[in-house]
Formats: sequence, structure tokens, C-alpha cells
Amino acid sequence: MKLFMVKSLLIVSLMFLSVLFGMQQANIAIQKMKGYEDPKFKRALSIQETKEGNLQASVLGVDVSHDLESKKQKLEQINAYNLFSDLGKKVSSGVSNGVKNLIESVLD
Repeated sequence: MKLFMVKSLLIVSLMFLSVLFGMQQANIAIQKMKGYEDPKFKRALSIQETKEGNLQASVLGVDVSHDLESKKQKLEQINAYNLFSDLGKKVSSGVSNGVKNLIESVLD
């Protein structure tokens, strides 16, 4: 089963990369056919190096590079409250305390 999943994941990733490559080749062919570069046409996959030396990647014109530190600061500013996370913590602490009390009562 594990070998099947590995093979399937490999095939799916190969197909995804080949679709991106085909889109890039079609974009180049359209530009050659027109004879000029249209700014509306975005590259399928582009990787550029910034002045700081960081790599910036974009797929179909959408930036996929993530600055985790800025996202972390943004989330801290929002002070988002996650109800399910809070409930999960309360349930886990309740179960832990219940099992602890049960074990203590059995051992006494």
C-alpha cells in the first residue's frame, strides 16, 4: 500500500510539473507568434532573485513566496481567537485530569 501511494504521488507531481512546463511553452509560442511581449500574459512559473538574495517564486502571476515572519506578526496583530483550538485544549486537559484521577483512585 505504501509503495502504491509513493508511486501515485510521484506520478501526480510529475503530471503537475509537466502541465506547468506545457503552459510555459505555450506562453512562449504565443509571444513568438505575436511578435511582441504582452504584459497581460504572465509566465506559468517564474523564479526571480531579489536584491537581498532571496528567491521569489510566482505561479501564473501569483506570488507564492511566503515570508513567515511577517505572517506571524500579522496574526499576532489580529489576535485571532480560535474556538475549536480552545475547546480542544479544554477537552484534552479534562481527559488528562480524569484519567489521572482514575489512575490515582485505582492505585489507592
